Amino acid sequence: MRGAILFHIFLGILAWLCDSYVKADDPSRFLTFVVEYGEIAPLGVRQRGILINGQFPGPTISCVTNDNVIINVINNLDEPFLITWHGVKQRKGSWEDGVLGTNCPIPPNTNWTYKMQMKDQIGTYNYYPSTLMHRAAGGFGGLNILRRPLIPIPYPTPYGEFTLIINDWWNKDNKVLQQILDSGETFPHPDGLLINGLPKSTTFTGTKGQNYLIRVSNLCLVSSINFRIQGHTLILVEVEGSHTLQESYESLDIHPGQSAAFLLALNATVKDYVIIASSRFTKPLLNATATLRYEGSNTPASGLWPPAPPAYHWSMRQAREIRWNLTANAARPNPQGSYHYGTIPIVRTIVIANSPALINGKERYALNSVSYVNPSTPLKLADYFNIPGVFVLNATKDYPTGSPAVLGVSVFGFSLHDYVELVFQNNENTLQSYHLDGYDFWTVAFADGQWNTSMRKIYNMEDATTRNTVQVYPNAWTAILISMDNKGMWNLRSAIWPRRYLGQEAYMRVWNIERSLYTEYDIPDNAILCGKAKQ
Repeated sequence: MRGAILFHIFLGILAWLCDSYVKADDPSRFLTFVVEYGEIAPLGVRQRGILINGQFPGPTISCVTNDNVIINVINNLDEPFLITWHGVKQRKGSWEDGVLGTNCPIPPNTNWTYKMQMKDQIGTYNYYPSTLMHRAAGGFGGLNILRRPLIPIPYPTPYGEFTLIINDWWNKDNKVLQQILDSGETFPHPDGLLINGLPKSTTFTGTKGQNYLIRVSNLCLVSSINFRIQGHTLILVEVEGSHTLQESYESLDIHPGQSAAFLLALNATVKDYVIIASSRFTKPLLNATATLRYEGSNTPASGLWPPAPPAYHWSMRQAREIRWNLTANAARPNPQGSYHYGTIPIVRTIVIANSPALINGKERYALNSVSYVNPSTPLKLADYFNIPGVFVLNATKDYPTGSPAVLGVSVFGFSLHDYVELVFQNNENTLQSYHLDGYDFWTVAFADGQWNTSMRKIYNMEDATTRNTVQVYPNAWTAILISMDNKGMWNLRSAIWPRRYLGQEAYMRVWNIERSLYTEYDIPDNAILCGKAKQ
């Protein structure tokens, strides 16, 4: 027995040394984010915005695959605050995920340091506040992970790149919007759309004859967008870290929480052109514009804008056409198609249905009849310290029951490396969008109507893209496949923020009995403790 204990101690020390060695070889980037309120007027109405280092939107983080990124967040707001890193996988644990199920929030007038490694990732991501309705006031920005020099990209090296953050905006304070939701009133329609903090006049200047990479993130609270550029064709090259087949598009729908990158050739006449983001599937139609300016241009943009495409069925057909580039590398030298996801046996199927609910006389939203409420003790801390009474594993059913919705804490439990089929069933007349922290998943099918097992025959089991956020069309369903290979407590949430605030979320606990630094790091030394974990 003593020998076995010493052997496990040796393995633990060896894993720590190996991990430390790897980290020592990878560059570290140190950033400070000062989060505070400041006066802004994106649509001409003076109001409070959340600034990061005095900027709205916040600064774009640019790093390289496997970089260690250390961000000291100083919270100068009057409320607890967290930032989540949308699409960053947080390998070996969810300790830095930045949501209330995994982290205690940063108290006002204090700071906390995130320590993350951008492990085996390359692509277009973003960050934003995860607490309350702070995201409606700002505090968001781009996060771009560039390739290491030894990893080729499947398109010509761009001459430059532009990062576009698109969000919807309300001429109301974030606390007013929160009060509207808390009171059970209907959430108002946005007052406008913004591109990099402005409804128009943002200018991106490029050189004729060169190729540029255009990174676009939809950080809208409620709005799907259609993105297009006057007089130019967009070549889609990446969605959320996955290289795609390089199809040409006149425009592309990008839904809440999603990101895409395009290769843009500047081969037109030297002048200005309009960049357009239009809201989708809602009335009134909202537009935000920016300017693509050819270097040396003295001619403002003119002429008709390219029109927005038709609605849902056009959008669904387009979504099905986006395919994985099986021969391209991602963050590692092996081709994306070397992992044959369509041949792996499924060990568990979960069908999740969203629904509005009236609970205690107020509007809420639920998944499989449970409207999520954050406990005072983060789930990750309760799990790590074996604190009882915080959550019950698998209390939420794997299939919709049709029973009345109740307030609760939904945590689905999985064993490490389970291969899971997850179906989102949308029985409402509005589009849904879902994000899963810590993971990429294969988006294998979009279809109208009700899902059943016979629908598996239409799954794309060869070249579906991996994503971290997926849309579900009205009165339709979307199927994804997930390899549960990232140990931790991970948030599955509606990317439509008012619905998430009112309970449309759950957590996925991925676990195995072995405690090893190979699969999950220990709790950080600087972890904030709260709730029962502080007692």
